[in-house]
Amino acid sequence: MTIKEVSEKYNISADTIRYYERIGLIPPVPRKPNGIRDFDQESCNWIEFVRCLRDAGVQIEALIDYVHLFYQEGTAEARKAILVEQRDRLQKQIDTMNLVIERLNKKVNRYEEIIIPAEKKLLHINK
Repeated sequence: MTIKEVSEKYNISADTIRYYERIGLIPPVPRKPNGIRDFDQESCNWIEFVRCLRDAGVQIEALIDYVHLFYQEGTAEARKAILVEQRDRLQKQIDTMNLVIERLNKKVNRYEEIIIPAEKKLLHINK
């Protein structure tokens, strides 16, 4: 696949794909004799993996560490620890967002309790 096809398939810019390759988030992509990238299934799998974790808010530095460890033997626990740490960080963000939503819901509910009766009073006054 060309970089354009991969870009469209995974909804990620070609520049971002090149950047990920340059910093080592994805392994070097195979190239055609003319030097053009020719993405194979393994390359696409890496892009999908990185995209998924980036969408989840995993930091670039953590992903770089993960990929470097991936190519070393005996690092499964260290890689898992990175994922667990990132998952826990994301869960804290979700918990915080849930609290914010709860507070906003209370404000919206209270808003309706106060504003709607006030508007009704105004309607009666203007009649």
